[in-house]
Amino acid sequence: MSQAPIRILHVVGGMTRGGVETWLMRVLRGIDRRRFRIDFLVHTHNSCDYDEEVRSLGSRILVCPHPSRPLHYARTFREVLRTHGRYDVVHSHVHYYSGFVLRLAHSAGVPTRISHSHSDTSRADGTASLFRRVYLSVSRAWIFKHATHRLAASRSAARALFGPHWQADPRHRILYCGIDLAPFRCDVDPIAMRRSLQIPADAVVIGHVGRFTESKNHEFWISVAADIARLEPRAYFLLIGDGPMRPTVESLVTRVGLKARTKLLGSRPDVPELLLGAMDIMLFPSLYEGLPLALIEAQAAGLPCVISDNISPETDVIPELICRLPLDSQAAWTKNALLRLQRHGDRRAQPFTQQVASSQFSLDNCIQQLQRLYEGG
Repeated sequence: MSQAPIRILHVVGGMTRGGVETWLMRVLRGIDRRRFRIDFLVHTHNSCDYDEEVRSLGSRILVCPHPSRPLHYARTFREVLRTHGRYDVVHSHVHYYSGFVLRLAHSAGVPTRISHSHSDTSRADGTASLFRRVYLSVSRAWIFKHATHRLAASRSAARALFGPHWQADPRHRILYCGIDLAPFRCDVDPIAMRRSLQIPADAVVIGHVGRFTESKNHEFWISVAADIARLEPRAYFLLIGDGPMRPTVESLVTRVGLKARTKLLGSRPDVPELLLGAMDIMLFPSLYEGLPLALIEAQAAGLPCVISDNISPETDVIPELICRLPLDSQAAWTKNALLRLQRHGDRRAQPFTQQVASSQFSLDNCIQQLQRLYEGG
């Protein structure tokens, strides 16, 4: 008789087109779905970008709203587990809230309980209010008590959630999120791509990919863009992503006079094609990150990247493409962006995609590690 599949429940805010969720979709597409049955527990009733594809691949979207109301959340969580059968694994991606999620999973008898840190929140945690610090302390204690495994997307993400001595505990490990490199091996016509975006073929295009949230530091990005625009008349600007701060970003773009030269594309399914065909350089001035997969994808596309020195060095797969700068000098960002635009050549002739494929960000390697973990390895 065939063995029953291992059942995994991933816990996320919602299956939007964010970095974590996009990675989870790559895992869902690539994992052996005969051996592993994956469902998603989300904190929103709203339809999200990946919901339809999730269902088309035989998985379920299970709604457990109101995480700010723990008693209500606990009742719904237990009801989800009772209604949809026994899960072998609960894999939680909601940072500190994973403590509560895994406490509930433990009480429900789920044998494998995974806390997964995707972000370095140490800067924000250091300035938290007294009430917030109590919440962080209790949540971390619950993670340590109830998680059978603790994963992190980078060393800084591990340190933020699991503490400075995380390496001393064998339950902690780094799992680098793999990216799908197939789209980067396709030919993209830059002229046709730019025409579709109403960008001149001879423009130099400065871009960014990421949610419109405080951590991405769009205000600084726009200030640097305004400086570049004054010095480079061919400059156009491309912002890919969505999020709560989008109206603020749109207002700032208008205020600095860049509305006619800036394209805000929202959430897009064709990010690799845009990196290959539309952009000449990536600016990434994040205040904090776990490990931004958008930067790994930018390197796979051969894009020069000027990035914040707050971002983990583990991101630097192809060092010659990376320029790290502190955020205390806007002029330095402008200068280095312009230098890299001047040096930018035919990146398509370079084997950048293969270098990423040979790195720790291989999707196949990532899926194999997850499968071993889910099987009890």
